[in-house]
Amino acid sequence: MPIQISMSQVLPKIFIFFSLLISEFQEDQEQVDKFIKIKHELPLLKKIIYWNYKGLAHYDDPVLMGYREVLEQGKKYEEEHLGVFEQNVETGKADDVCALVYTSGTTGVTPKGAIHTYRTMRTGADYHLNLDPWHEHDNIVPYLPPAWMAEQWFGIGCHLLSASVLNFAEGPETRQRDTKEIQPNIVAYGARQWEGQAARIQARIHGSDALKRLVFRVLMPIGYRMADFRYRKEKPNIILRMIYALADISLFRPLRTSLGLSNARICYTTGAMLSQDAFQFYHALNLSLKSLYGTTEGGALTGAKNDDIRFETVGPAHPGTEVKITEKGELVYRQPGVFVGYYRDQAATIEVLKDGWFYSGDSGFIREDGHIVFVDRAGDLILLNSGNKLAPQFIESRLRFNPYIKDAWVFSGPDRSYASAIIIIDYLNVGRWAGQRRVAYSTFAELSQKPEVHELVKQSISEINNVLPPGSRVRKYVNLHREFDPDKGELTRNRKLRRTFLEERYRELINAIYAGKTEVAIEAQARSQSQDGPTKMTKTILYIQSIEGVT
Repeated sequence: MPIQISMSQVLPKIFIFFSLLISEFQEDQEQVDKFIKIKHELPLLKKIIYWNYKGLAHYDDPVLMGYREVLEQGKKYEEEHLGVFEQNVETGKADDVCALVYTSGTTGVTPKGAIHTYRTMRTGADYHLNLDPWHEHDNIVPYLPPAWMAEQWFGIGCHLLSASVLNFAEGPETRQRDTKEIQPNIVAYGARQWEGQAARIQARIHGSDALKRLVFRVLMPIGYRMADFRYRKEKPNIILRMIYALADISLFRPLRTSLGLSNARICYTTGAMLSQDAFQFYHALNLSLKSLYGTTEGGALTGAKNDDIRFETVGPAHPGTEVKITEKGELVYRQPGVFVGYYRDQAATIEVLKDGWFYSGDSGFIREDGHIVFVDRAGDLILLNSGNKLAPQFIESRLRFNPYIKDAWVFSGPDRSYASAIIIIDYLNVGRWAGQRRVAYSTFAELSQKPEVHELVKQSISEINNVLPPGSRVRKYVNLHREFDPDKGELTRNRKLRRTFLEERYRELINAIYAGKTEVAIEAQARSQSQDGPTKMTKTILYIQSIEGVT
């Protein structure tokens, strides 16, 4: 069974059979060492299987086994037990346990293992194939981790059922290059990946010569206008269609090709919320990007046909799925793909699974056209002292679309009258911007606190505030001295914010913001301009910035 557990989190005491495939950072030996240190806490642990042998030749712990040795044992077993594989397949049942899929742990609690059967897994794959049929000649390049539910549906279920062509990148560092070479027909990325690609394109254009900037500035509005016609299901006039065809040849098609999306027929975004700005951007490039909604426990729920995509929704529920909204606004649904229960946690199972209905913990509503709108995690909605509710994900997703903002955390509280944000600058894009303006810096922390960078971020937030309703606008912000780090427990592995944890870690900074202070001194590791350069401990001043005219 695939199990994804961060080594920075608490490991459940269960039988774990790990194959350590972390060669992108050459950390196999490091990960093996971590498991050896805690193996006494895992009495049922049988083997740790590694697959990059570098640095492990002198290890003689009997719990270790190389992947080549596993294959050799398998071949030998097959020779001695002819037909055993086919026999095991024949005796398998739809309701046998297929996978133990761990939740992301965004609420700050230890991730829970959701038990799924072959039937529940197959249901999710069938839903997506009925929505968007896959064909034998379709190419896919898996990007999501195989322990994510979405990758179980796409990279395993849909792939096997459709006999499509499964391609693998040579490594994480070559993924973009390999995707560009393959030009897949079906693409499924997390929201952060779509946002990152859009940010890189915009930053690259901003840093290009005057002619390229002019072409982008003139042609992108044409793409947005055409996307608006498609969105409203209206046919543009012949002149606009001709102009768009020229714009597609000159700008949009080259951009799609550079992203590896020139043949993309189906584009999905999963995980965190993607902003409407990002949707409009990709649809301007003539990509039918759409949101899917599903959960680790509840399985796949929604999806829209390509001619019925609504940027503000996650699509209608799949046929055969029952959906309702509770009085508190919680999204609840029932369908054959709902999980069996949490592994060894009956109390948690009873809390979310009632009479076959899965209580998602997500806030949303159903429109008259059947489309479902996801608002935010119900527990993440913030009640201000004005009585208004704030949906932080909506604001954060719009902030992340900016090429100079890599991440954002929006917060407030019932005893506070306005929203604030901690901003993570995009080190590469802001660094390039600073270099063009001869802004000197040596570390991430130093760059983040430069007055010029504060003005850049302030302008970006002000632009987003203009489209937010009063009461939801960000009034104060801080550029953090470093990125949020999954290994420090600040993010999940799919880069969702662990808000409860963040609130505890940055309590002093939050209190300073709402106490009216203008700066906070912290002890921090300073990283040089080189991503691989040395780090050192230093005293860093974080400056608290205010946005003028916010109500």
